[in-house]
Formats: sequence, C-alpha cells, structure tokens
Amino acid sequence: MSKKKKSILEAARTLFNENGYHDVTIRMIALKMNMSSGNLNYHYKKREDIFEALYFEMVSEFDQRIHVLPKTEVSIEQLRNDVVSSMKRMLDYTFFWTDLYNLLSISDRVREHFQEVYKKRISGCFLLFQKLKQKNLMREASFEKEYNFLAERMINYGNTWLYSSRLYSNKLDTHNIDYYVNAYLSILFPFLTSQGKSEFQNLLPELFG
Repeated sequence: MSKKKKSILEAARTLFNENGYHDVTIRMIALKMNMSSGNLNYHYKKREDIFEALYFEMVSEFDQRIHVLPKTEVSIEQLRNDVVSSMKRMLDYTFFWTDLYNLLSISDRVREHFQEVYKKRISGCFLLFQKLKQKNLMREASFEKEYNFLAERMINYGNTWLYSSRLYSNKLDTHNIDYYVNAYLSILFPFLTSQGKSEFQNLLPELFG
C-alpha cells in the first residue's frame, strides 16, 4: 500500500471516530488531507472503499492471533495481555464497534468476513478452554452446552463492550480500559479450577481486596 493511501486511511479513521462513519463525506476526508476530492477518488473511488480498507486493516491483527493460538502457551496473565491488546486495537477503530449493526450492512465483503470469523472465534474459544483444562486452570463442563454458551457470552461481550461503554461516558481511552478488561476476564472466573482461581487472584488482587 502506498504512503498516500495509508495517509488517507489514517485521516478517514480519525474523522470516522470523531463524527461517526455516516456523518463523514469524501470531501471532508479530502479537506483534512489538503487535497481535492478528485485526487482522493484516484486512490479510493468511494467512501465504502475506504471503510472496507479500514476494516481489513483492523482485523488483520485479530486474524493473526487466531492463526497463532494453537502454538500459544496460555495462562491467565497471557490471556489478560491478549485482551488488553485487542481492546486497545478496537479503540483505534471505535467508529466500527459503536455502529456495528449498521456498518455490517454497507459491505457484503465485510459482513461475510465478520460472519466467517465468528465461526473461527468460537473454535478459538474452545481451543483456549482445552488449553486451560490441560493446565488444570479450567474445570470440565457441567452440562453439554455449557461451554458453547460461555464462548458466545465472551464473543458477544467482546463485540459490544465498546458500544455499551459509550452509552455512559465519552472519556474512554487506552489508559482506562482496565475495568472492561477485568469484566471480560471475570466471565471466565466461575469456570476456573482452584488453581486457576488462585492464578487469577494473584494477577488481579485488587478485585479481591
């Protein structure tokens, strides 16, 4: 990708985050870049093309994490670090996660990828559960669908935490997402073994003080 295209995407992402995707025009992006709309159209013919490029830029890191998960050594600390990285990445693309339902209707490519990744994320959750059980950090399921429901809860919270946080505050940034990281991890806590709960408490003693 050319430097000019990267600069356009960066300018568009900033404007989308500040104003929302639907309130930003090609002309606004061009003005921020100090270029004509026609010049910008040479690189991206329409706003939807910029949206697609930003989406696939964003998910490239998420896709890579799913890819390397089979070789990743898991622990409660490693899991928390991964959640922190993911949530910070999502903050960089706030416009997408705070208008997820509407934006998925804009592009067939984005919607199809998002739906396909959902299946991979479910599989990724089960692989994570398996690895945690192998290290005696997570207990066996109490009934057949228990961990299916757990995987769905974790994915749904992961998709919506940023949207829900904006219902109550506009001050969220990379320095104050600990609450949401810990809320996400706490979904897993009741399913941990005594060893897993001990590791969790040692990592986050402030939650138990």
